[in-house]
Amino acid sequence: MPIINKITLLLLIVGGLNWGLVGLFDFDLVAAIFGEMSLLSRIVYALVGASALAQLVSLFAGQDESRRTVRAS
Repeated sequence: MPIINKITLLLLIVGGLNWGLVGLFDFDLVAAIFGEMSLLSRIVYALVGASALAQLVSLFAGQDESRRTVRAS
């Protein structure tokens, strides 16, 4: 797995855990660490969103590859 996929996956895990904390306990860990809607927290939120897009593109690109492999067999 390329390093960019590992980084984006890690960011998505952090984002998912943060949303879990928000949903279960009304506690935003990113805001608690960096300040509510501070520049750093906004950067973290933006990176998580960009990671989701990157993983989405990677997911669909991987499905296209698997279809080609199955058809070629």
